[in-house]
Amino acid sequence: MEKIRTSLARQGLVRSTDRAIIGGVCAGVGRRFGLTPWVTRLLFVITLFVLPGSQILVYPLLWFLMPSEDSIEAAAAAPHLPR
Repeated sequence: MEKIRTSLARQGLVRSTDRAIIGGVCAGVGRRFGLTPWVTRLLFVITLFVLPGSQILVYPLLWFLMPSEDSIEAAAAAPHLPR
């Protein structure tokens, strides 16, 4: 699980904590692709009507898999111990 979160964080997919309304997923995806959070949310709602179904599964999955900004900052500030 941690490898998936690290991979998503390296790709810039991190849940926003300061612009979050529900889980910060749309704000994080929008930041990754250079969109404002509201444009991303609007696209999400529009695709709910045009392509119904998959978003209902993808949003909670991304909420679970995408690391939050707070966890990334805490991991960067923590000293790395040899394993």
